[in-house]
Amino acid sequence: MIRELDFEIDKLTNSIENSVTGEVFDTEITPLSLSDKRQIKKADWVFDWQKELKGNDRIVYKLTTVSNFGIVHGLISLSENPGHIFINLIESAKFNKGKKKQYKGIAGNLTAFACKASFEKGYEGFVSFIAKTRLIEHYKQTLGAQLFGGNMMFIDTPNAKKLVNMYFKNFDHGKF
Repeated sequence: MIRELDFEIDKLTNSIENSVTGEVFDTEITPLSLSDKRQIKKADWVFDWQKELKGNDRIVYKLTTVSNFGIVHGLISLSENPGHIFINLIESAKFNKGKKKQYKGIAGNLTAFACKASFEKGYEGFVSFIAKTRLIEHYKQTLGAQLFGGNMMFIDTPNAKKLVNMYFKNFDHGKF
């Protein structure tokens, strides 16, 4: 099932940032396995990530801080399509949404990871997703995403490089 995404890019940071103190935390993005599913409490998420994990055509990744792998700040589901990576689903944990969110930069970090995965697969950073109509301009402004047709959007090589360089300082830039 293809979903329109409505993730908010609250701030592009170089990691994730505490909303109150401004303290920055290094992150780790790793595959979410079925054995990790107890970390994903249904009450903390809008989408059914247990179901997403069962899809054979996708991989779900979790974003945690390096200092605390036990708390999942965000999730992203990616598929490899011909010539690009497709974002099936992306979500920040409930405590990272709204006016009282604890951390900023979650969705930006996960989107940069999708771009990095695209470079690693040889797709030159190309990433696509289907946006909710009301967020198309938001994604153009924050991610440099472009409209392909309908609500389908994509991030091209130059904008993918910007995101990857911001979040993944140690990424092998020779691959670009």
